[in-house]
Amino acid sequence: MTGPLKGTTALVVGRAGGIARAIVIAARDAGADVVAAGRDQKTLADAYAGEPGITTESVDLTDEASIAALGERLGTVDHVVSTASARARGRVADLDRDAVRLSFDTKVIGPLMLAKHLAPRIPASGPFTLFSGVAAAKIAVGTLAVAITNGAAEVLARSLALELAPIRVNAISPGVIDTGAWDGFGEEGKAEYFAGIRARNPARRIGTTDDVASAVLFAMTSTFLTGETVHIDGGEPLS
Repeated sequence: MTGPLKGTTALVVGRAGGIARAIVIAARDAGADVVAAGRDQKTLADAYAGEPGITTESVDLTDEASIAALGERLGTVDHVVSTASARARGRVADLDRDAVRLSFDTKVIGPLMLAKHLAPRIPASGPFTLFSGVAAAKIAVGTLAVAITNGAAEVLARSLALELAPIRVNAISPGVIDTGAWDGFGEEGKAEYFAGIRARNPARRIGTTDDVASAVLFAMTSTFLTGETVHIDGGEPLS
């Protein structure tokens, strides 16, 4: 396999589908040997069965011992990407404390522990990429917990970029992306929601998982980029 990531190993933490899968495939196609890791290794193994250059591992970002054990099993790794999230939606009066805590634990504390245990295994200037989201840039009623989690993730990226230098650390902030995350709206509800977003954002379309994967590859390969949040949201915060 040839490409800008040829000869490297990339760890991608997340689910078996959606954005995480697009990143795994894009990194593999760019030449990396990819390790897809998540809490449900069997689902990951089934999802990537028969895909060359992709292996699977088990890790729970809410369990530091699990993260440390993954580091021991991997040895060294050239790229780390964490896409994991656990959303806590709703107005203040309806928010569940445990759901908010899980959101932070998965998207902020988990990546922090990944950095703690995997940064010593990443070569100098190697990239560490984590995820924020458009809710941090476009405040709306009903997404308070999502917004503050994403905002914390962006601060984490800047803080780690300074402390772990010359390892590069950046955050990716997707807007509304066409993944299974919106299927709960029902076919009609999803279509109506997407139509509203499409009509308002400057890009006049809904994002795709490939859009996000391309942004991640940019962050992984742009050697003068660190401490930044890359917004891949079609200009949604402007609308």
